[in-house]
Amino acid sequence: MSDAAKTATSIDLSKRDLTLDLARVFCVLLVVVIHLFFVGVGRDASGALSVSRPLDNQAWFPLVTWVGQIMPLFFVVGGFASLTSWRSLVRRGETASDYIRNRVLRLAQPALPLFIFYVVVLGGATLLAIDPSLLSTVAIGAGSPLWFLAAYALCQTFVPLMAGWHARAPRLTLLVLLAGAILVDTIRYSTGSTSVGLANLFFVWLLVQQIGFWYADGWFDRRSWWQLSSIAAVCYLTLIPFTTIGPYSVDMLVNLNPPTLPLVALALGQACILRLLRPALAKLMRTRGAKAVVFVVGSRLMTIYLWHLPLIIILSGVALLIPGASPDPSSAVWWWSRPIMYVLVLVALFGLSFIVGRWEGPRQVGPTPPPVIVGLGALFTFIPAFLVMQWFLNLWFAGIGAVLYGAAVLLLGRWGGRSQSASRGSSTASGSDVASSRRRLPAA
Repeated sequence: MSDAAKTATSIDLSKRDLTLDLARVFCVLLVVVIHLFFVGVGRDASGALSVSRPLDNQAWFPLVTWVGQIMPLFFVVGGFASLTSWRSLVRRGETASDYIRNRVLRLAQPALPLFIFYVVVLGGATLLAIDPSLLSTVAIGAGSPLWFLAAYALCQTFVPLMAGWHARAPRLTLLVLLAGAILVDTIRYSTGSTSVGLANLFFVWLLVQQIGFWYADGWFDRRSWWQLSSIAAVCYLTLIPFTTIGPYSVDMLVNLNPPTLPLVALALGQACILRLLRPALAKLMRTRGAKAVVFVVGSRLMTIYLWHLPLIIILSGVALLIPGASPDPSSAVWWWSRPIMYVLVLVALFGLSFIVGRWEGPRQVGPTPPPVIVGLGALFTFIPAFLVMQWFLNLWFAGIGAVLYGAAVLLLGRWGGRSQSASRGSSTASGSDVASSRRRLPAA
């Protein structure tokens, strides 16, 4: 790397807020914890294989989700990263299509091998005449996190448009999105039509993304500790009338799909808490150990998120073959065995990352496609995850996903014949070194 590139990289990393990388890693690892407690694999009274959800039987769990539903914070942090990245691209003279192409590829590429895996596994299980009800239960559970691909692809596709609205009228943008979210929820719960709530994939998640935009603009930095604490307290207190007087579930996981207004309250409250913790987190991120953990996990985030549930199910099935290794779900021994299983899952994910992790970095060959092609690639990335979110994973949707994600990767990843780095000439060599260094950090 040239001296100029090293200097540019040093400046870039010095401006990077590593506390947000830490927050992103924390969110994904917490999702793995929650899902680990959700999956109970054992045998019923007849000795047949059964899959249960032990957390559903715990009276305390719905209130725990007020803290454990951490995905709004992930979208806030994503909003911060998206706005800063978009502004950087604009300064370099790149376009909305350049941004969308890169960000959607970060979702489509890692999703492709997962859906191919599901086609093979579900197809093989069907040919082997595995009990359809058991296979359906396993598939539904394994596919439950895939809603994220649809929601995040939508958010990333609209970043250039929403960044423009934010720059011109930040307060009005918030109010319009909030009004839309309230209107959708009002119609949904007054008519009992859950499908109406799908419109809040747009209003709720883009509103949460806007909170990340405001975080990037320093609004939270300009608030005092007592203001941030008060805002966070009000946000969490609003969950009480939302879930007692209002129509929303006490369980924030139930309020996730379709997304609802309580997620906005959680997002704002979590953003305030993140800013309050920033001094302590920044101190932590100055240690080598924390940086190493964030790098190792952060550079594999999509692999961890997409593959953790299949691995939990597989390892739980293997444990059934080992005498004494698979205690009865919900028993005291089962609960105490979860930390051991958590470590095993993370080790398995780390090993798997060497096989599928290469799909996390976007491979862009040739110039950026025309906007209509970029839009088509984004649509292909959205559709399979949306189908699974609405009607659950099965062999047909796995096949559709494999085809559409493959098409998205081809459309967005390979357009024309020359690589972008080659077409730009040797004069940008130092800039390529900087980009390469950025890719070694956790992806936004």
